[in-house]
Amino acid sequence: MATIIKGAYLMTEEGLKKDWGVKVEENTIIAVGPNNTLIPETGDKIIDATDRLVAPGFVNGHVHMYNVFARGITTDALVTEFSSFLEDFWWPYIEDRIYHEQVEISTKWACVELIKSGITTFLDVLEGPNSIPGALEVEKEILEKVGLRARLCFEACQRVNEDNAQLGLKENADFVKNNNKPGNLVQGLMSIHTLFTGDENFVKQAAALAKDLNCDIHMHLSESVFEPNWTLEKYGKRPVDIYEEWGYLGPNVVASQGVKLEDSELDILAKRGARLVHMPLSNCEVGGGIAPVPGMLQRGIKVGLGSDGFINNFFEVMRGAWGLHKANLEDPQAMPAKDVYNMATALGAEAIGVEKVGKLKEGYLADIITIKIDTPTPINEYNVYDQLVLYRNPSDVVDVMVDGKLLMEGGKLLTINEEEVKAEVREAALKFWKVEKK
Repeated sequence: MATIIKGAYLMTEEGLKKDWGVKVEENTIIAVGPNNTLIPETGDKIIDATDRLVAPGFVNGHVHMYNVFARGITTDALVTEFSSFLEDFWWPYIEDRIYHEQVEISTKWACVELIKSGITTFLDVLEGPNSIPGALEVEKEILEKVGLRARLCFEACQRVNEDNAQLGLKENADFVKNNNKPGNLVQGLMSIHTLFTGDENFVKQAAALAKDLNCDIHMHLSESVFEPNWTLEKYGKRPVDIYEEWGYLGPNVVASQGVKLEDSELDILAKRGARLVHMPLSNCEVGGGIAPVPGMLQRGIKVGLGSDGFINNFFEVMRGAWGLHKANLEDPQAMPAKDVYNMATALGAEAIGVEKVGKLKEGYLADIITIKIDTPTPINEYNVYDQLVLYRNPSDVVDVMVDGKLLMEGGKLLTINEEEVKAEVREAALKFWKVEKK
């Protein structure tokens, strides 16, 4: 049995097509074209989206699902700059208090937010030294039940002790070995934190593991001035120069943040084929700055968009990317909506190494969303990117399909109960917030 989605418009690589739709068989798009050419057979399911836009699902390149427990928490921590954010607030009050219970509950809630925002694929970085071993498997079990496509990793580092650092690498390696098989919705990658939480031997060990496992490797890179200042003092070089010297960089590298990067560092990343995910809103939260994303794109670096788990409304994330760079560069032509949309879809999929995702194209995986087009001013082929990025919201997402399976239809979640999960996460948050003064 196939599923046919007939739309008022359909987003293709070439742009907007009127009265076009898509036909899906099992988990694959088998036809894209005018609605009247998509002929149903007996038993086929028809979704009438002729009042909506049919588009590829969004790709959120960097999430911390456990982040929900930080929303609204009151602490005695006085955050003054980035290292203070980590040392005085994030590590003691949030990250070090994440166990399997918090992993399970936050994963459920993240699924609700991601689906409702039209996100069909994401990369999650789990931080929490006390959540391992087994935390990635907890996430996977929920994600497979809900039906989202994901790449998961644990952020291994040496800040607690060497035993925990090795346990983090093992968490990633075991997960990759068990799950990186063709067709699996949920797969893994290697991950470290930063250069200031991992020494040379540790960083090289992680890179060697990724090479042996033939998988990607992730790190947070220069999220603020703290890391480059730290490496300049310790090594006399900037972070990208160190990674280059240590033989870490290559096409399997997915860096996140990349806020404080010099042009020479961008040149190295481009030369090595490394990829990057941009977090415009969370960079504001921690006072990190504004990443040189236009310069990355000009060099051909594959750049995706991420929410960091901070605000998972992906339309807000896109608006942040659209507006911040214009203001920063004092250039209204910087970061046009079309580029931002591409980073949220096809380019975003490339940035996190997920194939056949991010486009509505024959042979691609059936990760599809429909979006209301009842904007006050009409959507057309000339303004569609601006209309989507600037004037649509999660409430306008009507249907969400991942791997050929509907996760939301007619605005109703099908694979998870939002109200039950909300009640569960609220209760868990109240318990989590009862934290002793540090």
